[in-house]
Amino acid sequence: MHFSTLFSYCPVCGSSHFNLNNIKSKRCDACGFVYYVNPSAAVAGFILNEDGDLLVCRRGKQPAKGTWDLPGGFVDENETAEQAAIREIHEELNGEVVQLKYLFSVPNLYEYSGLSIPTLDLFFDCRLKDVTNLLPADDVDDYFFVPFNKINPENFGLNSIRHAIIKFLEQR
Repeated sequence: MHFSTLFSYCPVCGSSHFNLNNIKSKRCDACGFVYYVNPSAAVAGFILNEDGDLLVCRRGKQPAKGTWDLPGGFVDENETAEQAAIREIHEELNGEVVQLKYLFSVPNLYEYSGLSIPTLDLFFDCRLKDVTNLLPADDVDDYFFVPFNKINPENFGLNSIRHAIIKFLEQR
């Protein structure tokens, strides 16, 4: 659901005259408040083992629970994308990132609680200190390594991750 249909009242004054201003904002005719919905930043990491297989996570929570994913998540306030990637990999896998390289970004609509949240997903090539003793946690149910020739983008539940997987494989 687009934010413009979900929010009917101004969050500042409570007026019902909270109308679409443009594609990414609503404006209150009563108090003049303008609410913008800009993309949230999110990160994900491509991690390979010594055989060159890709680390894949199984999502433990909605959206797309049970589907394949890459480790990652949303960038927190006052955090760089690089810091977020390092933090998320530690939170989700107890992995220690020793090298990080930005690869590319993919725009996305993240469906959560019935709302379509625009995101800009930033993808990194990540090297870990050790990939043999990772522990799935947070919103990761499990992880495993998949050879490139066995990766099916349709197994990935989130649109931007699917697009990133395709782009990553094309670049290999």
